[in-house]
Amino acid sequence: MKSKNKILIILGHPLKDSFCGALAQSYIKGANESSKEIKTIYLGDLDFDPVLRNGYKKIQELEPDLINAQEKIKWAEHIVLIYPTWWATYPALVKGFFDRILLPSFGFRFEKESNWLPKKLLKGRTLQLIITMDGPPLLYRFFLGNLHKKIIKQTLGFCGIKLTKTNYFGSMKKSSSYQRKKWLDTVYSFGKK
Repeated sequence: MKSKNKILIILGHPLKDSFCGALAQSYIKGANESSKEIKTIYLGDLDFDPVLRNGYKKIQELEPDLINAQEKIKWAEHIVLIYPTWWATYPALVKGFFDRILLPSFGFRFEKESNWLPKKLLKGRTLQLIITMDGPPLLYRFFLGNLHKKIIKQTLGFCGIKLTKTNYFGSMKKSSSYQRKKWLDTVYSFGKK
């Protein structure tokens, strides 16, 4: 597989000083040491309305932060999405971000009215998920059906972004400072690869 040198880190936690933010910084540090090009999107810093007010009947004008985010996604070869598990899935901020930017003519396009399969406009990009959770990851994966992987794979796959790796870190509630350090080291190693 071809090495991906243009990496976009998207932090889906609204706070940069969260453990998810620390994971993002560990990934960035490893990638910088491997001479990768890095860009970031911190969703909590963006100024945008996360609600798609008119559905797809009328496209809302994109705020400048969302236009900038779309440019970064087009630039990227590999995307790393980092977020916490809240109510068995990603935070509403992540969903609102997807709703607003993955629009027809950016993420996908239908070629003909009768064709229900879209042309995927973001093909060639790969995606890695880094997810924290309070519960044990095995419980989530096997008893709750690995919802993160399924939902993100379908959402971004619709636009051509290929999910290649999903990493779960938990239980956050029961983790020691030693365990958290190991997780930060693991994510640092992902960035170095």
